[in-house]
Amino acid sequence: MKRMRWVPMLGMAAMVTLGGAVAGCGQTQGIYPDKEEGDTAPRMSNEKHETIFGDGGLFGGSSKGKDEQPVGIGVNSFLWRATLDTVAFMPLASADPFGGVILTDWYQMPETPNERFKLNIFIVDRMLRADGVKVSVFKQVRDGSGHWTDAQVDPRMGPDLENAILTRARQLRIVSQ
Repeated sequence: MKRMRWVPMLGMAAMVTLGGAVAGCGQTQGIYPDKEEGDTAPRMSNEKHETIFGDGGLFGGSSKGKDEQPVGIGVNSFLWRATLDTVAFMPLASADPFGGVILTDWYQMPETPNERFKLNIFIVDRMLRADGVKVSVFKQVRDGSGHWTDAQVDPRMGPDLENAILTRARQLRIVSQ
C-alpha cells in the first residue's frame, strides 16, 4: 500500500503544472504593447489583427458570407440540421457539431431483419454547397449461423443520402429567410 502514496501526489503535480501553463496564457499587455515598432498611435480595438489561426480564429468566428455561421458550431447549420433530420430514424452513436461528424449505430429495417446499415456522415464545409456533405454507408447481412458479415452496398445509396440532406438543407434555408 505504501507504494501507491505517490499516485495522488503525481496527479497534484500534473494539475499544478497545467494550471501554470494556463495562467501563462493570460494577458500580456505589459510585455507586448498594442503598437508595432515605428507606430506612434496605439491600435484601435476594432482594428483587424492577424492571427496564426486565420480570419475566424481557432473556432471560426468570422461571418463573411450569408451561409457562414458565427462561433458556436463549426459547420454549416443548415447542413447540420438537415443531416440530423434525414437520419433521425437511425440511432446516433456520435455527433460532433464542431468537427462536422455524425456517426450512426447499426439500424435494421423491420422489413429486412437480416440486414443492417450504418452511416458515417461528414460535413466538410461551412458553406451550403453541393459538395459540403459526404456520406459513407456500411451494410452487413446475417449469415445462416447468425453472424453479421460485411456486404456490398448499392453505390447509389451514399449519393442519394447526400442529395436528400442537401434538399432538406435548402428547405431549411428557404424557411429561415
